[in-house]
Amino acid sequence: MAIEVVMPKLGMSMEEGSIVKWFKQEGEAIATEETLLEIESDKVTMEVTSTATGKVFKLLCAEGDTVPVGTTIALIEPA
Repeated sequence: MAIEVVMPKLGMSMEEGSIVKWFKQEGEAIATEETLLEIESDKVTMEVTSTATGKVFKLLCAEGDTVPVGTTIALIEPA
């Protein structure tokens, strides 16, 4: 079963975030704590790391997309 990666909430007032850059693409291997993407809110830019080891199954949002906090943005297939 795929593991969902969701847009994190970086601050109390954050309601949405923008995807700046994907560091991994579909089909690529990824390890726990390895950087998956970079996101930006109105106050901060931050790298988001993987919570699982496996491979990137599906990227559901593109670079430049702005999505609400809690929205699934990628799926990781566990190893």
